[in-house]
Amino acid sequence: MSFNEIKGRLALITGASGGIGAACAHQLAQHGVNLALTYSTNLTAMQTIVTDIQLKHTEHKLRISIHQVDVGTASQIEKMFQQIDAEHGQRPDILISNAGYGKRIPDVSEIPLEEFDYTININLRASFILVKGVVDHMKSQKWGRIIFMSSIAAQGGGINGCHYAASKGGLTGIMKNLSTRLAEYSISVNDVAPAMIGDTGMLSNAAAFPEVAASIPLGRLGTPEETANVVTMLVNTGYMTGQSLLLAGGLK
Repeated sequence: MSFNEIKGRLALITGASGGIGAACAHQLAQHGVNLALTYSTNLTAMQTIVTDIQLKHTEHKLRISIHQVDVGTASQIEKMFQQIDAEHGQRPDILISNAGYGKRIPDVSEIPLEEFDYTININLRASFILVKGVVDHMKSQKWGRIIFMSSIAAQGGGINGCHYAASKGGLTGIMKNLSTRLAEYSISVNDVAPAMIGDTGMLSNAAAFPEVAASIPLGRLGTPEETANVVTMLVNTGYMTGQSLLLAGGLK
């Protein structure tokens, strides 16, 4: 395969039962990428997405597996990797660590320690464990793509509070470090830092949050598909590594 040939590769996408994760799954399927998709609770939505992908891309004869995983639990991530080994016969070539959590508590005095720990566990620790599960395979074949779903909050902004900012800022720190250490193996490591994306667990739609849409220079929420566009570009572009790409409609 060439440096940027992704057809036939295997991508692990966490949090793929809707929103950004589902959009990433649809786009990579268009390129003939096999998929291991995780969900937390909504099996029906996950099955619907898989059926839709299979019907739209019969020409690729895709291998798609689904896995129920609480990414905050290390043992469940390990069980998922064992399932992927059995169903695909390999570890993922592409990791899109998308599953996340955020609760809007802007006042630090009101953030319980348990909430801080839980947010870090889901948004930061899980990505570390996922990387450990895929990196040896990527090194052995001298090819890989690792993409974290960060946030504008990683730069200190956002509306969710310092616990959320810490979890997303930590992702960017991991990304910057890994990108320098894994480049010799042709493994690119980047993150996408969106803000105000609609049709997700964080924001449902512009009508429900008119004040949020009004605060964005472009005057609207972003879409999961637009976020997936950036992810797909990173998967297709191995020469880009160590970058955090802000997708925020003009917000700084």
